Amino acid sequence: MKVSVFGLGYVGCVSAACLASMGHQVVGVDVNRVKVDLVNDGKAPVVEEGIGELVAEVVRSGALRATDDVREAIMDSEVSLICVGTPSEPNGSLCTTYLERVTEEIGAALAERGGRHTVVFRSTMLPGTCLNLLVPILEKFVGGTAGVDVGVAVNPEFLREGTSVRDFFDPPKTVIGELDAGSGDVVAALYEGLPGEVFRVPVPTAEAIKYADNAFHGLKIGFANELGAVCQALGVDSHQVMDVFLADRKLNISPAYLRPGFAFGGSCLPKDLRSLVHAAQRADVSVPILAHVLASNADHLQRAVELVERTGKRRVGLFGLSFKPGTDDLRESPLVELAERLFGKGYDLRIHDANVSLSRLIGANREYIETRLPHLAQLLADSVDDVLKHAEVCLVGTRDPAVLSALPHGDGPVIIDLIHLPDADARRAEPGYVGLAW
Repeated sequence: MKVSVFGLGYVGCVSAACLASMGHQVVGVDVNRVKVDLVNDGKAPVVEEGIGELVAEVVRSGALRATDDVREAIMDSEVSLICVGTPSEPNGSLCTTYLERVTEEIGAALAERGGRHTVVFRSTMLPGTCLNLLVPILEKFVGGTAGVDVGVAVNPEFLREGTSVRDFFDPPKTVIGELDAGSGDVVAALYEGLPGEVFRVPVPTAEAIKYADNAFHGLKIGFANELGAVCQALGVDSHQVMDVFLADRKLNISPAYLRPGFAFGGSCLPKDLRSLVHAAQRADVSVPILAHVLASNADHLQRAVELVERTGKRRVGLFGLSFKPGTDDLRESPLVELAERLFGKGYDLRIHDANVSLSRLIGANREYIETRLPHLAQLLADSVDDVLKHAEVCLVGTRDPAVLSALPHGDGPVIIDLIHLPDADARRAEPGYVGLAW
């Protein structure tokens, strides 16, 4: 099929490259000319396992190209995947500005193009957004009826940053929210041959499924971390407790995310929880558990700050900055928040993350870091050794082999473990080791 993908961030870039590798002819569309040029040069605009090689391969074969011209992309495709961002507004509500804008542009181009075209929304949005907001916009600009003159579907993604290419080809499920059967058929054809169960459901159901998943993921992480903190206070090995808990695969569902570790973050869980809680509040529905998940997460992050404060030392090193290993995504990274708090308290801070280079940050990533941690350039260290030479206290927030192999044992800086290091059990006997919740 001839596919246009709007938005070349993590979801859009991975979706475009993977669809191209499946035999589709794909054109990526983004307002950021840097991202467009990178793709056309055969380079991925994001750091992600396997994506660089995949983009190079499909661009070289002619299956993938990119443009900033909406009209050109629409004229050369029969189905469009919308993968633009839906960030949080300051009050926690869902920002639909980018969705509305791209829907208007696509609608205007479709009015000129004519013929049946299917618009597939892959961005995360609250139930009702598609039918009550985006479909009316599309119909206004197209000058026709959705489900008749233009196809409409919602196709949420279940891609985890760090493993998104593998997740695309081996999805836990495929969800198609179809306005009509013809629209659903088009989306199903896109993914033909991929494993996993396919669910064809009403559009609002598809919108809600993504929130159900992400709210539960956030809840699981918060639960494990709170339990870890309580166990630590009671002198109990939290990982031993969770080992037994996770052995129950019948009632406890899945081991995913259920390990005490650091706070969660990223571009999905925090903003989706905020928007879901905001929607519940507007509907006068009490959701005390969901409403406190982010508060619990914030308290867990604060525990790391307090561990640093208890050392009484001022020179601090932080290993890791992106919200997931193997990526350069800094949006709502708990490690960025941790760095911001420590810097704001006057600590002499040095940071090393092999995947984060200030010169390479673009788009939402760069905007976020310039807002939250504008002093990043002076804080970044080129090597692990630079941080170790500087720090009296080292916070470890990454499993980068180069970091793990360099961490000293015994004498040296205090090691504050945010991730439960592979040798955490052995390190517990060392006076300079502190686990966050174990």
